[in-house]
Amino acid sequence: MASATEIKKGLCMVIDGNLWVVVDFLHVKPGKGPAFVRTKLKNVKSKKVVEQTIPAGHSIETARVERRTFQYLYNDETGYHFMNTETFDQVSVDSDMINNPQLLKEGQSVEMLLHAETEETLTVELPMSVNLLVTQTYDAVAGNTATNATKEATVETGAKIQVPMFVNEGDTVKINTDTCSYMERIKA
Repeated sequence: MASATEIKKGLCMVIDGNLWVVVDFLHVKPGKGPAFVRTKLKNVKSKKVVEQTIPAGHSIETARVERRTFQYLYNDETGYHFMNTETFDQVSVDSDMINNPQLLKEGQSVEMLLHAETEETLTVELPMSVNLLVTQTYDAVAGNTATNATKEATVETGAKIQVPMFVNEGDTVKINTDTCSYMERIKA
């Protein structure tokens, strides 16, 4: 158990039997009335994000979670397969536990969030960005050439993203893994 004043980003807590991770928070001390914590929580299983206000003196139940580094191996009809980089144990998870699994490249390192008591995999987190090779680009749509013109491109993992007009096949691009969007072209 912890106090609401101990809430911080990344804290995992149990509410109504479900695991929730704090995405954002704000401690508020109004002029009148008691202080409270305004939180934005993400359900670990369903990925649903909700806002919740917790009174400052309120105690919350925290869950013990561990972050471990895994290496992505491959995917097939049974799921996505990862290997623990310390113990070399292999784990398989469903695609719904991974944000933008189409950006996974064989051999890539990821962080897995595991429930400490049950060793259950909660989520798989890709790095903030990945560098991928553009394997194919498509012609721009007519009339889409005024400002911030983009075209569709396929990267080496098979994912399709929107890139600026100057990106060509063979270029390496940096992609934001949260939004699956182009960030910059990597110079060779």
